[in-house]
Amino acid sequence: MPQFLRLALVLGGLLTFWAINGLARAADLEDLYQSQTIVNGKYEKHREVGFKFCLDAVLVRVSGDQRLPAKPEMTALRDRAGSFIASFRYRDRMEGIPNHDDQGTYDRPHNLYCQYRPAVIDPVLASLGSKPWLTERPRLAVFLAAERDIRHFALDADDERGVLMRESFSNAAAPLAMRVTFPTAALLSQAGLDDKTLRDADMAMLDMVAKKAGADQALSGSIVWSDKEFGWIADWRLAMAGKTYTWQVRGVSFDEAFRVAMKGAAQILSGNGQPE
Repeated sequence: MPQFLRLALVLGGLLTFWAINGLARAADLEDLYQSQTIVNGKYEKHREVGFKFCLDAVLVRVSGDQRLPAKPEMTALRDRAGSFIASFRYRDRMEGIPNHDDQGTYDRPHNLYCQYRPAVIDPVLASLGSKPWLTERPRLAVFLAAERDIRHFALDADDERGVLMRESFSNAAAPLAMRVTFPTAALLSQAGLDDKTLRDADMAMLDMVAKKAGADQALSGSIVWSDKEFGWIADWRLAMAGKTYTWQVRGVSFDEAFRVAMKGAAQILSGNGQPE
């Protein structure tokens, strides 16, 4: 084969590789720079409120920085939340269900999806002293000990008792463009881990077990029901760069406990420091 033809084939292959990966990267960015919320119907007043929620959500999703919504500058940014949006769309959460009255025609709940462009959102983040978190986000293996009254167990990938908790954790991860997995009962047993030993297990060891579970690293926690607090007390741990971070939330549902877990993990992994 002539040298020039061989070179042309190599260059063509490289161009194809770059094009395919460029498209994948564009798709990844498009997914990252979006957010959603729930609104009642398609009224403009509800849409404007939804735009504000979506702005908060996309800034946190892109940066991993959970502190941004509390910044005083956000008040002015929310007043023009719609101006940052590239496009938006609705999905009827009750599609396929007939209206029962006239009010239902207008007040049916909808998912509001907002799409943004990096060229618009990145300067907003910069104005808030933040930046995009564009490195690949690690998959976390969740090691969780749960206790309520006399019932206690370690959450695993198999037990039916944990179905709602596993679904809730996955739902908490999605808005942050993160993913979670859970160790099997067999893997926990092999590692000598149960709901008691998990609480004080070494994070380096949990990170090794996490890799066996198909994850990148471990997120460890415990939730204990408190009648006094009217909810769960949740404690979380995650190790990064030789340091173990801890954070807590009290008197909440387990859905909120898991949202706090994922927000804290994103805060740490994005380089934004200790969860508040």
